[in-house]
Amino acid sequence: MKPFEKLVQALRRLPGIGPKQAERLALHLLRASSAEVENFQSSLREVREKVRPCSVCLDYTDQPTCRICADPGREERALCVVANPTDVAAVERTRRFRGRYHVLHGVLSPLDGIGPEQLKIRELLARVGAWGQAGGEVILATNHDTEGDATALYLSRLLQPLGARVTRLAVGVPLGGDLAYIDERTLSEALAGRRSV
Repeated sequence: MKPFEKLVQALRRLPGIGPKQAERLALHLLRASSAEVENFQSSLREVREKVRPCSVCLDYTDQPTCRICADPGREERALCVVANPTDVAAVERTRRFRGRYHVLHGVLSPLDGIGPEQLKIRELLARVGAWGQAGGEVILATNHDTEGDATALYLSRLLQPLGARVTRLAVGVPLGGDLAYIDERTLSEALAGRRSV
């Protein structure tokens, strides 16, 4: 395989990148200055070496604990459970939620071979279990699609015996929508109108 075709194939493996986009990106990198390409390579290396899951919420950070988990002004017993790190940023943009997060790193998808063991569910149960019967709220903020709904239902059954109030984002988030691409106003209304599961 020729070097240019190899680069296009590598770029196509990135999520959301189709064949034409991969070719445009490869052409851009080919035309870029050596300094720009070196900076790109250096950034990739640095991210791979330094960015890891937060020791508490499992969002990505370059510190042992992310800035949200390290913030003492955040509500300890309000936990927003999201599928992916991009969802944390989406909820944060609403400036409506002042609690903490838990990132599952995916959703249940048996057809793709993703079961409870592949998600960060044990860690979630340990966090909520540490609250004791003093209560608190767990907001299940997975997407309103088949996998997101199945994940929310599965989690609600595990969480309710732990004494936490379990809620789900309200309708307003479109069915099949991806939290990372929903505007702040819609997501803010969904947070405000969440309901018990």
